[in-house]
Amino acid sequence: KPGMTRDDLFNINAGIVRDLITGVAETCPKAFILVISNPVNSTVPIAAEVMKKAGVFDPKRLFGVTTLDVVRAETFVQDITGEKDPSKTVIPVIGGHSGETIVPLFSQAKPAVNIPADKLGPLVKRVQFGGDEVVQAKGGAGSATLSMAYAGYRFTESIIKAAKGEKGIVEPTFVYLPGVTGGEAIAKETGVDFFSASGAEKAQNVLPLISSEEKQLLEACKTGLKGSIDKGVEFVTKSPETR
Repeated sequence: KPGMTRDDLFNINAGIVRDLITGVAETCPKAFILVISNPVNSTVPIAAEVMKKAGVFDPKRLFGVTTLDVVRAETFVQDITGEKDPSKTVIPVIGGHSGETIVPLFSQAKPAVNIPADKLGPLVKRVQFGGDEVVQAKGGAGSATLSMAYAGYRFTESIIKAAKGEKGIVEPTFVYLPGVTGGEAIAKETGVDFFSASGAEKAQNVLPLISSEEKQLLEACKTGLKGSIDKGVEFVTKSPETR
């Protein structure tokens, strides 16, 4: 809603996510858990802490759904490239899932895209704050529901395919880095334990490949992420009970 902050979302959704994940831990601890409730930067750490408390945490089965950022990056860049089919362009998006924590890596696009310097900044900002654009377009009557539903479907379909043994599936997702193969290197470089990276079976570290502009975005991302992650962890660890 217009005027709502991430803190407002946290106050509404933190307890809901905690209680839902408590139920998962008790009844189906081996389920694949896809967290799409905002703020994802905090609700995924909440889910992890609840599962840890229950002694059933498997980092390779907990995912923060950040696919909407990827969808926006792959769609908005078309205004510059002229490509009509977003599925033909793959753009990784790393970091978190809100504002400046979202880091679209246009330098790593496949196939490569040529973005004029004067258009890169506005494009990045549009990806980072696309949700605000939708809220304004709806006059405060709603938010990005259809695109979020598509993003959730896309990521869920990838999880199902991977669970059935299909190989070569790569999707950025917000994961607990220390529990994922390849994640330790990213955690060491970023200074955070939760981060959106491509792959959960094995996290792909693209940080050495990013451009100088993207490195600047990453610095702002890390600052924002740390506070959000800590807030989620503390919500569970400082609560007397998880339900």
